[in-house]
Amino acid sequence: MQTWLPVIAVAISMLILWSIVVRTFGLPRALLPLPSEVWQAAIDNRKELLEAIFSTGLASFAGLVSAISLGCLISVAFSQSRRIRLAFFPYVVFLQTVPIVAIAPLLITWSGYEFRTVVIVTVIVCLFPVVNSVTAGLTAIDRAWADLFRLYGASRPQTLVKLQIPAAIPYLVIGAKTSSGLAVIGAIVAEFFVGNGAGNQYDGLGTLMTHWQGFVRTDALIAAVFASTLLGLILFGLVQLASVTLLARWTRYRK
Repeated sequence: MQTWLPVIAVAISMLILWSIVVRTFGLPRALLPLPSEVWQAAIDNRKELLEAIFSTGLASFAGLVSAISLGCLISVAFSQSRRIRLAFFPYVVFLQTVPIVAIAPLLITWSGYEFRTVVIVTVIVCLFPVVNSVTAGLTAIDRAWADLFRLYGASRPQTLVKLQIPAAIPYLVIGAKTSSGLAVIGAIVAEFFVGNGAGNQYDGLGTLMTHWQGFVRTDALIAAVFASTLLGLILFGLVQLASVTLLARWTRYRK
């Protein structure tokens, strides 16, 4: 509880400061509503918000899991051959540097205004941190341990499974934590495009934000922003939970 007290105190202070600024300067509600009005908008639109959180959360989770799975496979391939790593790693960096807003319309052309397009965009956004972290973990093996495995005649698959992969798991957790926040960003950015083309058929947070922005529903728009933040925290918490339970055997000594 002591850990959370400073966080709660900062949150309450920020809300009070927010209210003071709005009332002191007489800001119009379309520009910045009071925190109480944002809360009321969230209550009034709870059905739409919950449906949007579910859609965006499902796309974010599917994209994050896919990125972790694909990223681990790519990292294993990179760790087994320096030539493969030198040849293909720049293309992984390329995916990271290309603005996702620029390629989202192209992905929609190929994949349509569908849920899978949102997942594909999320995978692209999340892939690089996983590949970068896991590849570093797989290749940063202590030379003494590598020599020991070589001395006992361990094959390359045995070295990979019994030495490299366990050593890379803490790096995987770091990459997954970074990607957990990016997953929500990627899903919402994709929904800006997918939702517009699909009319009212797709109801993610990005679609909802675009809709409310068009009607100058600033209170509801801020409520959706808080909902997306909450979603990112939930994904981060799931990764943290997995690291201290399922992966505790390999991560606890890093604390």
